[in-house]
Amino acid sequence: MRAGSMRRRRHEEEEESAFVSMTDMTVGFLFIVILLLAFFASRYNPSEMVPRSQYEQVLNERDALAEELKRLQQRIVQLETERDAAIAARENAEKEIAALKAQIAQLEAELERLRKPNPLEAYINNSMETRRRILQQLRDRIALDFPDLQLMLSEESLRFQGEGLFKRGEYTLLPDGLRLVQVLADRLHDIVPCYTLGADARFDTNCNSGFALIEAVQIEGHTDSDGDDMANLVLSTNRATTTFRAMTTHQQLLSYLNFQRQPVLSVAGYGRMRPIAPNDTVEHKASNRRIDLRIIMHVPRDTDEIEKVRNALIGSRMSRP
Repeated sequence: MRAGSMRRRRHEEEEESAFVSMTDMTVGFLFIVILLLAFFASRYNPSEMVPRSQYEQVLNERDALAEELKRLQQRIVQLETERDAAIAARENAEKEIAALKAQIAQLEAELERLRKPNPLEAYINNSMETRRRILQQLRDRIALDFPDLQLMLSEESLRFQGEGLFKRGEYTLLPDGLRLVQVLADRLHDIVPCYTLGADARFDTNCNSGFALIEAVQIEGHTDSDGDDMANLVLSTNRATTTFRAMTTHQQLLSYLNFQRQPVLSVAGYGRMRPIAPNDTVEHKASNRRIDLRIIMHVPRDTDEIEKVRNALIGSRMSRP
């Protein structure tokens, strides 16, 4: 009995001990909570608190600024993309500009080259101008002796009406025609030596600064379309030959030579083959019946031959006694 009583008492004591421990823990926890509340209470400052509406407004502004920041960042990415595209476009433009500048420089160089006359072209142009000047001199000097004579001047020749030189259908020079041909020979004798080679040539840079050289002074006979073609061809050749004979008999013209050392004075008959007007009227036929004094200038094959021509002309001057 006594032993059972003692076990019961021991059990009760154990339960009481456990209850006391839980009580102590609860009291300790409450104490800690009270201390924390006291700490936070001591830290509380009503002046540092903001109203909820203001707090929410700040949150809204923060969210709005965050959205604006996001938009600006996207805009920055877009601008950087546009910047890269602009840089690439500028680089392409600079390349195109460089290519265009190179092309312009090339064109300017070509233009400068074209501005500089080609020596051969310049020589030929000078020779053509020299021929024009010689023909004009012949015409003007003959006009002093025959003021009423109508002389036709073309780019290459001086033309004389055949009816003033010959009777119709004949090739014997009329007295006035003979005198005209002799005056023509005198004028050629005055002018041609400066532009030819040979023992009687008289080259001088005062009259021939461009070193032009005559290839041929051709006496050409022409007819109209009346009559037989072969007869006209023979007639025109005979008239040219008669003129040639009269000129060379009156003046020593056969000593003037071209670059091949051949006499520059020559003869040709063309009959009706080279009309200067249609053979449809009396006046036009009269124009076609004519003697042409055609001057043909020497055309060098290349620039080396130009130098040879120059040396030949200078040599002919130095060989004169």
